[in-house]
Amino acid sequence: MYIPKWFKEDNVEVLQAEVNRISFGTIITTGPAGIMASRVPMLIDPSKGRLGTLFGHMARGNPQWRESSAGEGLATFMGPDAYVTPNWYPTKEEDGKTVPTWNYIEVQVRGPVSFFEDPKRLLEVVTDLTDHHESGSEKPWSVSDAPADYISRELRSIVGFEMPVSTIEGKWKLSQNRVKEDREGVRLGLVKRNRPEDASVSREMQAREPRA
Repeated sequence: MYIPKWFKEDNVEVLQAEVNRISFGTIITTGPAGIMASRVPMLIDPSKGRLGTLFGHMARGNPQWRESSAGEGLATFMGPDAYVTPNWYPTKEEDGKTVPTWNYIEVQVRGPVSFFEDPKRLLEVVTDLTDHHESGSEKPWSVSDAPADYISRELRSIVGFEMPVSTIEGKWKLSQNRVKEDREGVRLGLVKRNRPEDASVSREMQAREPRA
């Protein structure tokens, strides 16, 4: 991933936390048929390995798990994103030398991918994913709430995977390369426009603003 110095995030804990916050990403592998990609829920277990281990599952009917060759895979996670118009830059009035851009957050994870069918490991994966996403609910649903025989049948319809993380890198492209007036113009412009992810990008920009 191309990451100019202004946008680079290399704090492993921050990157792991962002992967788990987003959770739904794209797992990419290669095989004889070429590049294959699937959008699936994933999490990083930071306690396993130097950089953690990514895990998830996909449908058994998905050919990716059967056709992937042994070797490195790539998982990508996109955070909030928003179009930025030059009209939000106060400095535009000086010489007009501005162009549109896009602000966004992305994390990429690489490592060797292996797939597994073991029911016990699959149960651990779906339980961990469920507990993670149900944690904010008033009455969290648990895998154990469903009949055990039903869950057993459902597990036969999926395949798990894990990726010991060899590299993890993040890009927080949030106008850090602009002067303060332009950053503030973008942040306030996002709040005013208020498209679906504008508020999230504005908050991320505020969090990244240099401390006085």
